[in-house]
Amino acid sequence: MVTGRAHGRWVLHLDMDAFFASVEQLTRPTLRGRPVLVGGLGGRGVVAGASYEARVFGARSAMPMHQARRLVGVGAVVLPPRGQLYGLLSKTVFDLLRTRIPIVEQLSMDEAFFEPVDLVGAEPETIRSYCENLRQLVRAETGLVASLGAGPGKQVAKIASGLAKPDGVTVIDEQEQHAVLDVLPVRKLWGIGPVAEEKLKKVGIDTIGAFARTPESEVASVLGATVGPGLHRIARGIDDRPVAERAEAKQVSAETTYAEDIVTLGALLTAIESAASAALDRLGRDGRSARTVVLKLRKSDMSVITRSITLPYSTTDRQVLVGAARRQAIDPVELGPVRLVGVGFAGLSSSTQGSLFPELDIDPPDATAAAPQEAPASARAPRERWYPGLDVSHPQFGHGWVQGAGHGVVTVRFETRTSGPGPARTFDAADGELRPAEPEDSLE
Repeated sequence: MVTGRAHGRWVLHLDMDAFFASVEQLTRPTLRGRPVLVGGLGGRGVVAGASYEARVFGARSAMPMHQARRLVGVGAVVLPPRGQLYGLLSKTVFDLLRTRIPIVEQLSMDEAFFEPVDLVGAEPETIRSYCENLRQLVRAETGLVASLGAGPGKQVAKIASGLAKPDGVTVIDEQEQHAVLDVLPVRKLWGIGPVAEEKLKKVGIDTIGAFARTPESEVASVLGATVGPGLHRIARGIDDRPVAERAEAKQVSAETTYAEDIVTLGALLTAIESAASAALDRLGRDGRSARTVVLKLRKSDMSVITRSITLPYSTTDRQVLVGAARRQAIDPVELGPVRLVGVGFAGLSSSTQGSLFPELDIDPPDATAAAPQEAPASARAPRERWYPGLDVSHPQFGHGWVQGAGHGVVTVRFETRTSGPGPARTFDAADGELRPAEPEDSLE
């Protein structure tokens, strides 16, 4: 889709199509064309990503997993996330784009803004061709599909990429933006969430055009004097926000909501260690060290407790950082049942300094033994060594992934990105030649 005439500024927005599910389908060819759901598998699990085949049934990101599975039916393929692999492919995509465009404002693993200086004043057909070339580059180098939108500002470009999905390009010229955007639901505006949408609907505003025609004073009274006028300007087509590289994150964190409330100290310590390990993995990919360790606990009554420890130095030492997180635990017997556990690292630095007395920053050897170790099922590691979605390897059959396990056997589909759909083989669960493997090996 291309509309309108040439103008000065062009902002591009690239969005990887169904990124998490697409990565699963790319590296596990048997899943191509099938409804794939990626996310938490417990009772409180949510969908992190859904393939377009799953979206046909109404499944979508952020939906409770049990609801998505019910919508898709027995054909649903449900897999745990492989964050390490998604991060690697995200870096590959955006490093590739940086070879063509100097400034990339990356918003997340799967989307970014660009404003190439050589496109200033270009015709819409030139912009479309440029965007198609970027899509072809991403597909050729990674096997993944991206959609692109282009417009006179960030808001129009982002909406355009949404209109381009799946697997397309939409270019909206400055002269035509109102004709395209005014009829869209007001929720399409970047910054209008469900709460703001409901407030606007109560005063009769349900489209972007209606929002733009509303006096700014009324918008401010509904959405607030800080947020309202800014969104109103954007709805009117005034969007001069620059495209710039985003500052490094000030904190990395990981958190999990458990299907069963955590009610013992041993279970809580296990959950804290799990969250800290996940956050450490992200810290490692970021190439930085941390000085402050933050513990977040949400109780079953939805109240939140936050605690932090700041070390006298910045470090990446796993024992030190995990130990600092664990020392902040509060016994659920005193605190009350806990449903969410999160660990974050702040005070980030590109340099690392060792502790003069590291033994003082690590849990004493008997700290774990002194606490009861039972945990709810959702907090424990799987009882089985093998579970669906796990990457594995076998000296004879190569790389594969677990399709199913139980009753002493494990079924593995042996395939990678380049193999095409592979054969499934069943092994004794105690087979010593079958071993867990790194997710990135599925890219071979």
